[in-house]
Amino acid sequence: MVRVPLSGRRVRGFVVEVGERPPQGLRPVAALSMAPPIFDLGLLKVMQWAAQRYVAPLAVVLERALPPNLVNSIPTSPDPPGEAPTIHPLAGLAVDSASGRRRPPVALIERFDHLEWMAAVAPPILASGKSVMVVTATAPEADRLAQAAEAVVGEPAVSLIGPHRSDAENSRAWAEAQTGGRIVVGTPRVAGWSVNRLGLAVVVEEGRRAMKERQTPTVHVRDFLRMRGRTTRHNLAFVGPTPTLETLAGGASVVRASPRAWPPVEIVDRTQEPPTPGVIGHRALNAVRAVAGRGGRIFVFAHRRGYAPAMRCERCRTIRRCPKCGARPEPAPDCARCGQALGPCRDCGHERFVPLGAGVGRVTDEIKGLLGPSALAEAGGPVTVGSEADIAGLNNLDLAVAVDADGLILGSHFRAAEEALRVLARLAGVVGSGGGRRALVQTSLPEHGVLRALQRGDPMLFLEEELEERRRLRFPPASELVVVEMRGSIPPGAEAGLAEAAGPAAVMGPAHRPDERHRWLIQADDLTRFRHELRPLVQKWREAGTTVRIDTDPIDL
Repeated sequence: MVRVPLSGRRVRGFVVEVGERPPQGLRPVAALSMAPPIFDLGLLKVMQWAAQRYVAPLAVVLERALPPNLVNSIPTSPDPPGEAPTIHPLAGLAVDSASGRRRPPVALIERFDHLEWMAAVAPPILASGKSVMVVTATAPEADRLAQAAEAVVGEPAVSLIGPHRSDAENSRAWAEAQTGGRIVVGTPRVAGWSVNRLGLAVVVEEGRRAMKERQTPTVHVRDFLRMRGRTTRHNLAFVGPTPTLETLAGGASVVRASPRAWPPVEIVDRTQEPPTPGVIGHRALNAVRAVAGRGGRIFVFAHRRGYAPAMRCERCRTIRRCPKCGARPEPAPDCARCGQALGPCRDCGHERFVPLGAGVGRVTDEIKGLLGPSALAEAGGPVTVGSEADIAGLNNLDLAVAVDADGLILGSHFRAAEEALRVLARLAGVVGSGGGRRALVQTSLPEHGVLRALQRGDPMLFLEEELEERRRLRFPPASELVVVEMRGSIPPGAEAGLAEAAGPAAVMGPAHRPDERHRWLIQADDLTRFRHELRPLVQKWREAGTTVRIDTDPIDL
C-alpha cells in the first residue's frame, strides 16, 4: 500500500503490478504506507476475480484485505505445538493440508456445538509451519471457536478477529497472521485477509446469511474461499449441520462425525390439535408451562421481527399458497413472488383466511397473555422470544419451540425450504442433551421433506432431492442470478442497456418498490459475459448520481 500525489493531496493506492513501461501519464509513488504487503499474487488474482463476479471496483475489493490500522512490524512465529493424533473424519484432510497436497472441499455434517474437529485439524497443520483460517458468522461464535483453539494449541498460536475487537487488536491479529503457524479465527471479513502459509480454511455454517455481504460487493465467503483455494492452493472444509446446495453441487465430499447432526426434534401437527385463537398450540403451551414450572430455560422462535403473519383457511385450516408458484403469500390479493391472483382456498373454496404464523412482536404478546408478563426473560422469567439473530447467544436450553415452521418452508424465495431446514436445525442445536430436553416444531405440513429431515437428524436426503428439483427448474446452483437495483428515478436508456448487456439471458423486471427502488432479475446458466458488459453501465449510472446495487447470487428476491 502506497501514497500517490493526486490533485494536491496524497491518496492511498495499491501496487498491483511492477514492470517497465513509459512514464507518460503515471504519477510517482510518494511513500510506502505499510511495509508488509497487503496481498501476494495469488490473493490479488482472487480479488480480481471477486471484482468481476460481484461487479465492483477492484480498489473497493482490495480494501477487504486491509487491517484497520497501519502495520509496519510482524511478530515472530509461535512455537509449533506437538502433534496430537486424533481419529476424526477431517484428520486425513489435515495431514494432506500440512504436506501441501490439494484435495476437493470437504463438508463435515456435525452439530455446531461439537468442536472435536479443531483438535483433529490444528496440531498437524501448525506443526508443519502452516496456518489454519476459521471463519464463522458472528462475534460470540468467533470467541467460542478461539477458546476451543486455545485449548488445543495454546493461546499464543491463536489470533482472533471480529467487530467486537478494537482496531488495535484486529490490526495486531492481522500482523500475527503474516507469521505462519497460527490459527486465525474471525468473522466473514477475515476471508479476504492475507494469511502466511495458509494450509486449510474452515467455514463454519457457510449457509448463514451473515456469510454474504448485503452491500456491494456482495461477496459470499463460500465462493470467495473456493476460488482462493484453487488459486493459492490451500484446502477447504465446510463444517455444520446443513451444507448448502452450492457446496454439494460444487463436488464437496460429505463426511459425518456423529449419527445425528442435531438433537431430537418433536413435530407437532397443528391440523390434529383443537383450534386455538393464537399461534401457540396446546402441546407447545403445555410443554412451555411444564418446563417453566421446573425452572428450565425456554426459547420461542419466530422467523420474523414484528407481526407479519402467514395465512391459513378459516374453514379447512390449509396454509394459503399461490396456485401458480406455490409460495406462501403475504396477506394480499396477489402473490408477491409471481403476481398471480390468489383467489379462494384451493382445497375447499372458502374465501376467508386467518393469521397463522407471526413475528416476534405477536408471539411476545401471546406469551404475556397466556403466562403473564413475568414469564418473559426481560422480566426475569424463563421464556425468551426471538428470531434467528438471537440463536447465536444461546446454548444448553431445556426447550426450543418453533411456532410456525410453515412460514419458513413456504416462503416466497426459491431457497425457502433449504433455508427453513438450516434455521430449524440450528434451533434444535441449542437444546441441551438428556433430561427430557427437546426442540418442538409446530406445522400443518408434517410430511414435508424439511420436517422429515428434522426428525431423522440428517439433512442429506432432503438436500439431494432439493438439488435435483433445482436442476429441473434451472434454479441456482444449476444457473446464475444477478439482481440489479436502482434507487430513485431510472436513468434514461437503463432498461435498454440492461437488455443489450444480458443478451440471451432472461431479464425480469423492473419490480417497483414503495421506497423508490427498482429491481431487475437476470437469470441464465452462465452470466459471466453479462457481468462484464454490466460494469461500464453501472459506472455510467453512478456517475450520473444514481444509487446502484448489484447482488450476485441473491439470498432474497
